[in-house]
Amino acid sequence: MINFFKKPKEKIFNLKNLDRDTLLYHVLPKLMMEILQKYFRLQVEGIENIPKRGAAIITPNHSGYSGFDALLLAHTINTKVNRIPRVLTHHFWFLTKTTALPAQKMGFTEATFENGINALKKNNLILIFPEGEYGNFKPSAQMYQLQEFKRGFVRMALTTQSPIVPAIVIGAEETHINLSQLKFTKFLKGTVLPLPLNVIPLPVKWKIKFLPPIHLPYKPDAVEDSELVHEIAQEIQEQMQEALTEEVMKRGSKFF
Repeated sequence: MINFFKKPKEKIFNLKNLDRDTLLYHVLPKLMMEILQKYFRLQVEGIENIPKRGAAIITPNHSGYSGFDALLLAHTINTKVNRIPRVLTHHFWFLTKTTALPAQKMGFTEATFENGINALKKNNLILIFPEGEYGNFKPSAQMYQLQEFKRGFVRMALTTQSPIVPAIVIGAEETHINLSQLKFTKFLKGTVLPLPLNVIPLPVKWKIKFLPPIHLPYKPDAVEDSELVHEIAQEIQEQMQEALTEEVMKRGSKFF
């Protein structure tokens, strides 16, 4: 006779039985993300704007220099939509095997046009920051001021006919304070790095808001029209800046 009132045995999570890769690249990152979500008291809005299937380009603002925004965005999409976005990130992650392996395990991909197109053609979500390092490493004196958008994400959207889902992140700016932006002109020409004030993140409340998807009404050959591409990128930047400013104005205390 089956006892329907008998409680099922709980799964016991035994760290001793886990191999190193599973521990380093699956268990620990997931645990860290759960801790960060609670630490930042993360609030999420507009998750219904993320397509449940098919290709799409998610374009958040970039801030806080630490890269926590990329990690939390990817984790949020994974847990709430059950999709793993391909995060297009700075090439510095891929300069050595030491950094490239964990980056790849976390779903990071070097931010090139070709990598973005390949991922979209496979019906993946991609997460790309149009401001690049200039947004991530801007001084905190310029917080919540979007830097000029690069146009690669627009070309990707036109080429693959994929929708663009803008996203705004509030809180990362105050979590890590950046005193200045270091620009190298001699040995590392074109490289931009931050001058951080704090390494330990401040317990600022975070909010991630996904805006309605944008379906561009142009055919793939419009990618050759550089003036149109620039205009689209600029218009999306203005829409995101307006939404970002509105959210910052209406939020309450940063810490409580």
